[in-house]
Amino acid sequence: MRKDHRPHWLKKCQLRFRRWRTRHFLLPQFDAVGREPEVMHPASVQVFGGNIRLGNYPHLISTPDNCIRLTTLGHRGGEAWITIGDFVLISPGVRISAAESITIGNACMIAANVYISDSDWHGLYNRTRPFRCTAPVCLGDNVWVGDSAIVCKGVSIGDNSVVGAGSVVTRDVPANTVVAGNPAREIKRIEPGRRMITREALFADAFRQAHNLDELDKMLLEGNSLWGWLRSLLFPRRGD
Repeated sequence: MRKDHRPHWLKKCQLRFRRWRTRHFLLPQFDAVGREPEVMHPASVQVFGGNIRLGNYPHLISTPDNCIRLTTLGHRGGEAWITIGDFVLISPGVRISAAESITIGNACMIAANVYISDSDWHGLYNRTRPFRCTAPVCLGDNVWVGDSAIVCKGVSIGDNSVVGAGSVVTRDVPANTVVAGNPAREIKRIEPGRRMITREALFADAFRQAHNLDELDKMLLEGNSLWGWLRSLLFPRRGD
């Protein structure tokens, strides 16, 4: 559909149901969850293993055809950890797989189809034996990982750095650095003295932001009716 034909009251009911579904079915699978998690499609966030923690105001944009997968599978019988900071955005198709430890800092943005792993999962010479090569991964604060990038084991990415789309990060990235390519190399420096506006700014006044979004919905959905929405589903027209 090119237009959202739902009446405003129906969209609010659907949002309430989505939040209930998130609280009832998804969030109990995490070991810890901060304030105000927002999950676009809770049924398509797949959590495997323990020691997976979300900070405050996480935003998980999952879709039925492109799930988010968070997996911990301990190295040599030990425990594995995934720790995600505050204000983090995780997009459709992201896979984060830990055999030891993956830490994602505050206000990070993880674009669609990114893969982050701290293990090779199989030995180079004995390929029937898993977990031979494992090293922790750490993303600093305000890191932006572009579409379809891969972050490999043992990598640390410094604060404010950017990983270009489709890149393969095999070594540490300093703070305030833009990298791209396979393997990823520095292509630009970010001015550390320049003012940086992060995702945290979106939640400086969470109540006001929610109110503003609701007012925007009222304006965009004004004039929609239940019958018009049903008609658009059953008998769509050109331009719907």
